[in-house]
Amino acid sequence: MELRVITFNANGIRSAARKGLFAWLARSRADVICIQETKAQIADLGPEHRPRGYHAYFHDAEKPGYAGTALFSKVEPLDVVRGFGAPEFDGEGRYLEARFDGYAVVSLYAPSGSAGPHRQASKDRFLAAFPEHLRALKRRKREHLICGDFNIAHREIDLKNWKSNQTNSGFLPHERAWLDGLFGPLGFIDAFRALDARPDQYTWWSNRGQAYAKNVGWRIDYQVATPGFVRGAKRARIYKGQRFSDHAPLVMDYEL
Repeated sequence: MELRVITFNANGIRSAARKGLFAWLARSRADVICIQETKAQIADLGPEHRPRGYHAYFHDAEKPGYAGTALFSKVEPLDVVRGFGAPEFDGEGRYLEARFDGYAVVSLYAPSGSAGPHRQASKDRFLAAFPEHLRALKRRKREHLICGDFNIAHREIDLKNWKSNQTNSGFLPHERAWLDGLFGPLGFIDAFRALDARPDQYTWWSNRGQAYAKNVGWRIDYQVATPGFVRGAKRARIYKGQRFSDHAPLVMDYEL
């Protein structure tokens, strides 16, 4: 079975829709679509905010216009789970899991610490809490694919200006070490890097200056997979044909 999965931080699903996101998704032939930072309550969304022919699921933040995740699937899931049991982050709509026969896909929006020390402290609490849930996922009899914005660039190859960002949120030593643990002892794999080891492959660009035009970016959006998924990974690409937000969609194909 072939499975095409797209993950994308929309930075406002209504804004991205106005920029043509759903017209592109209709042509994408994706089986599962994971969206982060919807910045909307489900009551505010209409048919134009979901692709035709897909089952649509949302996990909204309690605070209007903030965070939130969505997941669209051609096949109806066996079950849908909102949250991973941590009230601080479940209240921000950061975790949405769809379970299928033999596999599960998660839309994840990890906190950003760039707004100041209070947000970095929240991000660090997330980094402390989430691994126990990941260990629980590994114990289940399913392959898992965790898609989303982790708000961390892993290695020097994953951002253009790594030297000047070593003291900035998103490239702090303890954040990078957390990804070392995710891709090491925890047993998950960076599926994109399993296929593409080239430099200059980014998924987010600052709106300052000409960062996008000059490709001065960060790779902070991932498809994080259990080994069964990665064994079937066939193709990976970052879509830059159109710009729907300050992030770019990550598209990957798997053979399950």
